Amino acid sequence: MCLNVTNLTASKNFYCNTLGLQCTGESDSHIYLRAMEERGHHSVILQKSDAPGTVDVMGFKTFDENDLTNAERYFKALGHPTSWVERPYQGRTLLTCDNIGIPLEFYHKMDRLEPIHQKYALYRGVKPLRIDHFNCFSPDVDASVAFYSDIGFRVTEYTEDEESKKLWAAWMHRKGGVHDMAFTNGTGPRLHHVAFWVPTPLNIIDLLDLMATTGYVDHIERGPGRHGISNAFFLYVLDPDGHRIEIYCSDYQTVDPDLEPIKWDLKDPQRQTLWGAAAPKSWFEHGTPFTGVDTRKSNLKATPIIAP
Repeated sequence: MCLNVTNLTASKNFYCNTLGLQCTGESDSHIYLRAMEERGHHSVILQKSDAPGTVDVMGFKTFDENDLTNAERYFKALGHPTSWVERPYQGRTLLTCDNIGIPLEFYHKMDRLEPIHQKYALYRGVKPLRIDHFNCFSPDVDASVAFYSDIGFRVTEYTEDEESKKLWAAWMHRKGGVHDMAFTNGTGPRLHHVAFWVPTPLNIIDLLDLMATTGYVDHIERGPGRHGISNAFFLYVLDPDGHRIEIYCSDYQTVDPDLEPIKWDLKDPQRQTLWGAAAPKSWFEHGTPFTGVDTRKSNLKATPIIAP
């Protein structure tokens, strides 16, 4: 994921010294980051921009090189724009978009770095192990789920409005966790959050202590708590430009391909918070837009219980 930011120095301080991501490359305009278990050169790019608080692109790795050729053919057949773009540290990269305009990159090869997961002197902050998932606002969750189902994602859990039978939110996976991509009803497309997997809930407590004493206490938005959906222990924080970051652990595996999706009642408050304080209003409304992509409001009027 490429996030547009105001000040690279301030963003690097937050992502490296507070969250604990590792800087793998930097220039006057970009900083490249990876988590402790990741061997690819980067999973997050911070880009200095005149439009901070926006998202440039989200990326996915394909199984092999030939998938990129197939992807170009597939997206062209849908009438979506496609182009081959040059990206530092990456091989052949296809740029396109999904059905609601989210800019997507697909690549297969990326520079490999040495393993550092046992270099414990490097562990800082919340000790992030790997990027886990994206969550985006969609004005039509049913359409988003249909699109991503067609390219190979599977639904694990969902929330449905009982009156209209429309989806309010859905969680979809590729790699066997609860989700790699999720959609929440709302004005979109916008990024709701990007999540990082951490070893234990105690790492989240350590991060809270650190943020509370290093000038970031007001950047703690929601949590800690446990989700009903996914069963994950969570914390949501905001970076200096308002991008929402989820710190995430303790969900469950979904590798069995015939697992049936779990349905949740939209009015059940435990679906979003099994225990802990209810989500604030900002969690349902604040998101970061994608560069150059127009948003539209959702027509679904159903709403969950919202805290003041």
